[in-house]
Amino acid sequence: MFQPAELVIAGWTGRDEAALRKHIRELEEIGVKAPKTTPIFYRVSASLFTHETAIQVSGPDTSGEVEFVLMQEKELRVAVGSDHTDRKAETIGVSLSKQLCAKPVSRESWRYDEVKPHWEKLVLRAWADGELYQEGPVTAMRSPEDLLQRYGGLKNGWAMFCGTLAAKGGIRPAGRFAMELEDPVLKRKLWHEYRIKVLPVEG
Repeated sequence: MFQPAELVIAGWTGRDEAALRKHIRELEEIGVKAPKTTPIFYRVSASLFTHETAIQVSGPDTSGEVEFVLMQEKELRVAVGSDHTDRKAETIGVSLSKQLCAKPVSRESWRYDEVKPHWEKLVLRAWADGELYQEGPVTAMRSPEDLLQRYGGLKNGWAMFCGTLAAKGGIRPAGRFAMELEDPVLKRKLWHEYRIKVLPVEG
């Protein structure tokens, strides 16, 4: 199983300016300041990257975000993951909020070269407690080439989360989060599901 040596979270990667503003407004509604630049690249602990099917979080104010994940091994690979984030901490600082939660990622991945020719056909979806939460094409976000060029590339053993879609009905917590990356051309899907255990906050 791939375990990165370094982990990057790309934020506000939307290609559609209207959709990007919508996502920024969603976050502003819960007290998160707009970013200084778009896109923006956060660095978090590589140990947060996990293939587990359950995570533990502090308090009830966290939620998942489906994203495509780039992983540089001997070759560039793509997986599906969730940038699970502490929304309460996000009002204090986005970097802090990203650091506080595990980042579940599918065990399986695809060679990027296999999907690059039909990248625009790939679709991301997520479900929160069984209800459709996010859905849209990967082209809603900037392309892998664009993000890698802006960041300066990924070294061997590095991984990058690449941005998310607006949530249907607004950002909210869930006890179970499921996600998929569908390739309708090669008729296959990457899938991962995890449960969220909320730990009590005692002070």
